[in-house]
Amino acid sequence: MTPYERSLHSPPIWWLIPAILIGAVVVFVFGKVIYSIVTTNARNRQAPFLQRDAMVVSRRQRVWGDNASTTYFVTFEFPDGVREELMVSGEEYGLLAEGDTGVLHSQGTWFKGFQRAPRS
Repeated sequence: MTPYERSLHSPPIWWLIPAILIGAVVVFVFGKVIYSIVTTNARNRQAPFLQRDAMVVSRRQRVWGDNASTTYFVTFEFPDGVREELMVSGEEYGLLAEGDTGVLHSQGTWFKGFQRAPRS
């Protein structure tokens, strides 16, 4: 095969540079996302299981994607005024209302449950 025939069947060398750079960026981004997920889960597993008095102060939803995936968040306020937003399931989101008081069960950034206090 002559050099001319070889060049007809393979891309020019300068096409490889952007392909390699794009591939490296994709691998880096996926690696960073996976690393972040693994470290967050490890941190949450090592965190203590907490049971704290709390009040539901707000709820929000984030809808994204073509299939309209929804993520639910609830913000809790503790007696000392500190607030914490946790991701909850759709079922838990539907059961919680702003102003609810009770005991929040959590571990790191994981929502484990909310035991509502009886209203007086």
